[in-house]
Parts: sequence; C-alpha cells; structure tokens
Amino acid sequence: MHQDKETPERRRERMRQQELKRNPSGSVHGGGLPDLVGSLGWKGTGILILMMIIGFIVYAVFLR
Repeated sequence: MHQDKETPERRRERMRQQELKRNPSGSVHGGGLPDLVGSLGWKGTGILILMMIIGFIVYAVFLR
C-alpha cells in the first residue's frame, strides 16, 4: 500500500509501531486507553462505554 493512499488510521498505527520499535521501554506498562480504543474501533468503544454505564447502574440499584 502506498503511503499517499493509506488511511489516516493505518498511518497512525504504522507510526506508533515504528515508535515502539525505537523505544521499546515505552510499552513496558501496557498501552493504556489509546491502544484499547484504537484496537476496538468506534463500535467496540461504544459497546465498552455502554457496558460500563450498565454495570454502574446495576451496581447502584442492586448493591446499594
């Protein structure tokens, strides 16, 4: 895939992978939220947020 035709998402991921190769100690503590959200996509992120909200409601209503 040519660089001029790659999507911004793929370009960011490629740049992130290059940075991890140059600085491997930066990934010792895990990727954190940006890596999680980047790997899930917008649908997966929405589902994750929805599950957190539902979990909070169940906790507040039944475990109070």
